[in-house]
Amino acid sequence: LSRGVRALLLDHNRVRALPPGAFVGAGTLLRLDLRENGLRWVHARAFWSLGALQQLDLSDNLLEALAPGTFSPLRALRSLSLAGNRLARLEPAALGALPLLRALSLRDNQLSALAPGLLAGLPALHALHLRGNPWTCGCALRPLCSWLRRHPRPAPEAETLLCVLPGRPSLSPLTAFTDAAFSHCSQPLGPWDLAVVYVLGPVSFLASLAACLALGSALTACRTRRSRAGVLSRLRPSARDPGPPA
Repeated sequence: LSRGVRALLLDHNRVRALPPGAFVGAGTLLRLDLRENGLRWVHARAFWSLGALQQLDLSDNLLEALAPGTFSPLRALRSLSLAGNRLARLEPAALGALPLLRALSLRDNQLSALAPGLLAGLPALHALHLRGNPWTCGCALRPLCSWLRRHPRPAPEAETLLCVLPGRPSLSPLTAFTDAAFSHCSQPLGPWDLAVVYVLGPVSFLASLAACLALGSALTACRTRRSRAGVLSRLRPSARDPGPPA
């Protein structure tokens, strides 16, 4: 690519995969269009040289999964479209923290829920498109429903989003689910809770192990003393035994 190129339009081609460093030397790109390429695989380091990129369109491809850190280098990204793929799950680590992202399209995928924390790293999100996914009514939908209630403006289509009740043919609007509807679901651990678990867990284990070892040592010592006392009592002459003959 020539230096100074701002837009690269590769839509409607046959780009099946993006290897590591696929765009090395294209650090000035602001827009990258990869729509309708039959794209199946994107390496986690495919976009590493695109720190200035603002618009990325990966829509209408065959992506089923994205590796952790795929979009982490794109700190200037403002618009990302993953619409029309085969994504059944999107991990928070794949998106990472995109502080300037304003538009995210996840339309027409295979998403049944959004992973907890997926949208937490998108503080500037202004437009979120979610239609065309087989949302499943259940505890896994709690993070998305909670986010939609707190951010009604970024998702104007929220009123039209429906989820399927497992084992039932009926549909329910996502906006009908309040916090009370998820009261039977276990609350996911927060960062502080996880820190307590990770810190106190090993300490408690080691303390329990030390206590067990100490108790075992005490019991062993007690049994040893009792055994020695029994042996000595058998060896010691009884007071009733007659002395040796004169």
